[in-house]
Parts: sequence; C-alpha cells; structure tokens
Amino acid sequence: MAIAIDPATRADLEERIRFYRDLGLTEFYRRPVDEALLQKLQAAAAAEPAAVPASVVTEPAAAPPVAAAPHPLVSPPAGAPSHNPMYEESAIPPRKPFPAAPEIGAVVPPAERAQALQIIRDEIGDCKRCTLHAGRNKLVFADGDPNARLMFVGEGPGADEDMQGLPFVGKAGQLLNNMITAMGLKREQVYIANVVKCRPPQNRTPEPDEAHTCVPFLFRQIDVVRPQVLVALGATAATYLLGQRQPLAGLRGRVHAFRGTQLIVTYHPAFLLRDPRQKKEAWADLQIAMRELGLKLPGK
Repeated sequence: MAIAIDPATRADLEERIRFYRDLGLTEFYRRPVDEALLQKLQAAAAAEPAAVPASVVTEPAAAPPVAAAPHPLVSPPAGAPSHNPMYEESAIPPRKPFPAAPEIGAVVPPAERAQALQIIRDEIGDCKRCTLHAGRNKLVFADGDPNARLMFVGEGPGADEDMQGLPFVGKAGQLLNNMITAMGLKREQVYIANVVKCRPPQNRTPEPDEAHTCVPFLFRQIDVVRPQVLVALGATAATYLLGQRQPLAGLRGRVHAFRGTQLIVTYHPAFLLRDPRQKKEAWADLQIAMRELGLKLPGK
C-alpha cells in the first residue's frame, strides 16, 4: 500500500535536491530514509530539478534502514576505495538556522592559554551531550601549541584519531603534516582541532545536532589560542565556522574575517588523498595563509 510523504520530510528532501543540483552532484546524502523513496526522488530531480512532485509516494520499507551504512556524498574517482564515505568538498550544511555565535571571550595571556584550554577540556569531560559518544573510543580534543599563530580545523576524528585521542594522525594527518612542512613550519608549532570531537559512525559527515553541540567548545578554543590565521579544512569546517551554505569553491581563494582572525578555506586532506589533482589548488590556498603570516613564499 502506497503512503504519502509528510510535508516536513518532503521539504527536507527538496532542500537537499536543490543544494546538490547546484553543486552538480549525482548522489544524495543518505540518511535513514526509505531507499525506494530516494530512488524516486532522484528520478524526480532528474526530470524536474526545481522540486519534487507532490505525487511522489513510496512503499513501506521491507526492512529498517541501517543507520551506520556509509554515506558517500559523491561518486569517488576511478580507483578510489568505494567504502570510504568522506568526500569533503560536498559536506552537508545544517538544515536549520545557525545558533548565535558565542561572544568572543576576553584575551587570555599567552602564559595562561594552556591552562585555559585544559579548563575547556575538563568541562567537556566524558561527554555524552550527543549520540556520537556511544561509538567513541577516545574523545579527540586538539593537538599543538596553545600560542600558535596558525590553527587548522577539520571535520571530525577518523579511526586512527579515535584510537589515539589526537587529531589528524592517520593518512590524512600525514598529508596535513606534509602541508605544514611545505609552509616552513612544524606540526608542534600549529594548533589542530575538529568541528566534532567524537568519531561519527563510518566516518560519515556530522549531523547538524552533533556539530552544533560541539561548535561552541571549538569557538572557545579558537578564542583562547587567538591564531593569526585559521584554516578550515573542507566544507564541513567552513560551513560550521562561517555559517554559510555555500559550495567550497565559493569560499576558497580569499580571506574571511572571523572572530578576530583571518580565516582561509581549503580542501580537507582526506579529499586530496582521493583527488590528488587538487593538491595544487590546496597549495595555492596555503600560500594565502603564508602571506597573512608573513612566511617566505616559494621562489621569493
């Protein structure tokens, strides 16, 4: 027996279709929604991309969807591992209004920043504020110099990070280390954090409620460190830092003012591992950061 889609579900899916159509993507972000419904929505979007026809109906699912299944955002390049769900350039923006950003805190003297960051970590504690804690091995707070002039923000911990309790220690972390070295710096000279501090299942993109739970702590970390330059690694970090529902291409290549610092957007290292052709573009973004920091540019 066919059932109609309720208005709230329809509006949510129509918004996703419009967003992905604008990005030129070929697949939709798969939440725990009936597979038959998604197939019909894809067909409807191809025929009439502006909206989903009101007549779209679906049969009840024969079995409940598996929430932990991988959520690929776009088809990976030829030869890329099919099981990896992260394709950072097209991360999912929140589908609800952003909460007001916390006020910028008072300047913490450099000598007290390590202690101030520890206070934030202690406040987070054995966090169970969202559902991500259920699959967590270790909470990943941050790594690096509390007085760093350069700070990187990624999306969330992966498997290696979840085991070690440190951000960017897997293959993507190795690439990030190489990027930092190319800038003439060492990893211990920068500060690294993520939008969420617990690993999402199967490395999926954080849900809006999960990200909104963690972002206030991230803002407080930024306010303590007060980096001169902040680099958002990938669309998820850019989305939740800037609060802009905009493709990554529209945010790269320029400097954004953010909480008293200069914010630059580039690709996530995990994306660069999948599409090495974009490393040159990422390097151009990092050179913008280098100019802001007064670091020596190649050939200069």
